Amino acid sequence: MLDTLGNLKRTQYCGSLRATDAEKEVVLMGWVHRRRDLGQLIFIDLRDRAGIVQVVFNKEQHPEAHAKAEELRSEFVVAVEGRVLKRQKSNPEISTGEVEVLATRLHILNNAKTPPFQIEDEVAASEETRLRYRYLDLRRPRPHRNIELRHRILFEIRKALDEIGFFEIETPMLTRSTPEGARDYLVPSRVHHGQFYALPQSPQIFKQILMISGMDRYFQIVRCFRDEDLRADRQPEFTQLDLEMSFPRQQDVFEAIERVMERACAVVGVQAKSPFRHLDYKDALRRYGSDKPDLRFGMELQDVTQFFEPVRATLHIEGNVQAVVAPGAATWSRKQLDELSEAAKSAGARGVYTVKVTAEGVSSPLEKNLGAEGLKKLVEAVGAKSGDLIVAAAAKEQIAHSDTSLGVAGQIRLYLGDKLGVIDRSRWEFLWITGFALFEWSENEKRWVSAQHPFTGIVEEDLEKLETAPWECRSKGYDLVLNGVELGSGSIRIHRQDVQARMFKALGLSDEQARQRFGFFLDALTYGTPPHGGIALGLDRVVGLLAGEKSIREVIAFPKTTAAQDLMAESPSEVDVAQLDDLGIAVKEPPKKE
Repeated sequence: MLDTLGNLKRTQYCGSLRATDAEKEVVLMGWVHRRRDLGQLIFIDLRDRAGIVQVVFNKEQHPEAHAKAEELRSEFVVAVEGRVLKRQKSNPEISTGEVEVLATRLHILNNAKTPPFQIEDEVAASEETRLRYRYLDLRRPRPHRNIELRHRILFEIRKALDEIGFFEIETPMLTRSTPEGARDYLVPSRVHHGQFYALPQSPQIFKQILMISGMDRYFQIVRCFRDEDLRADRQPEFTQLDLEMSFPRQQDVFEAIERVMERACAVVGVQAKSPFRHLDYKDALRRYGSDKPDLRFGMELQDVTQFFEPVRATLHIEGNVQAVVAPGAATWSRKQLDELSEAAKSAGARGVYTVKVTAEGVSSPLEKNLGAEGLKKLVEAVGAKSGDLIVAAAAKEQIAHSDTSLGVAGQIRLYLGDKLGVIDRSRWEFLWITGFALFEWSENEKRWVSAQHPFTGIVEEDLEKLETAPWECRSKGYDLVLNGVELGSGSIRIHRQDVQARMFKALGLSDEQARQRFGFFLDALTYGTPPHGGIALGLDRVVGLLAGEKSIREVIAFPKTTAAQDLMAESPSEVDVAQLDDLGIAVKEPPKKE
């Protein structure tokens, strides 16, 4: 027979008890974490949100409570009345290790089946099992800590933005479909048959409209939705910090976000020092092979194309060749070099060309191609020292208007940095990337497309090139990067209707198409739009980094799998035919893949 809670009130959390609470009468409530029966004494570890405390049931002193404690099993829900005692021998493993609670009464509020895995910090269960039983997984200390950390970070973000005059304003979840780079999640309307809402990929248009509305400074911690092919660190629904400002300089946006990140990092004891570093987009690619470079280690790329010109045909090299000097890697074994070669090929390299520099001299498979003198000049040019390994690579595929060798070498740099252990994991390196191109070449469409979105501002000096040389136009966009991870993107926006019309034309949109997709926004632009700009940060990534997690799924209460499924709720799922009939929808067989 289970007990009822009645008027029993918890006095404090299990994990909050300390030596200073000795001799207090307490009422604790939580889950039975572990039970140990020693006959006269029964010990349970009682767990709640704050942690674990040991509870003792003494048969001689409180026989009724002891008798009920014999019924307890793992994950039973109980309330315990008792007195806090100092332990004779403290347990340094837990924060409450100096005390225990002598139980005087026990209330068994609910029983539980044996869970499919232990509720421990580290478990052997697969991620699929953990997500299927997410309500149990979240009881574990590690996910619990992550969710609490997420709350504290978001709370600090709200306070930081409130202090500098931002209003938190909600924008619609049901809106119209607009092209933003990924497929929309569509919501059929029952009232308006044949018409659909779309879930927002971002509040981009609405936050710009809020600036037109005179709100001046807006922010929102907002859910966004993108129906796209998923990768390991993507979710179909995700959370952004979205903000927009009127009459800003680029630096004003930077200062607001730097203030936010300083406060967020302080939650985990990390000092983020503003102002953050700035790096031009082209310089980032040239030096690190990435527009989100990890600055916690050096090993910058070096263009060594000139040394490979005589053997370009022999080695079947197309495009440029980039090199990375790996300090101390001249001792790498054949197995390590083979693994490096496989990693490079996975990154898109045609192959890797290695040169070992040792006290005995220079050795390389390239000697038969470049000759001893050619190798010597290469070593001198890249500044390699005794003990170093030079790793050079060219891209297998070439893309118009792009140096693909940089991206390949950037991936090799990260691989080497990780294997050599030269990445300082204690450092937190923030970076603003600026100077992006306004357009990028689309291999699929064989035309220039918007590198960000069609509302991104254009550097004034480049306006005259918009129709004649769009590839030379620079945007007013910027990215925030932390330790090699892009946290978010933003820009100063187009606020003039004439410039916006030219931008649509440059993207190949007719007036009719622009009106069809963005009509209400184009109308709003005609009523005195102020200069404005903003940014959106991926909060799942921010929290994941600060929590030290490799996957954002570990900092989301109810995440989807990489197949976009909620295993716990068994979503997505089929719906009743009657529901489809109400909407006037018939489900067709998907097209067969060729």
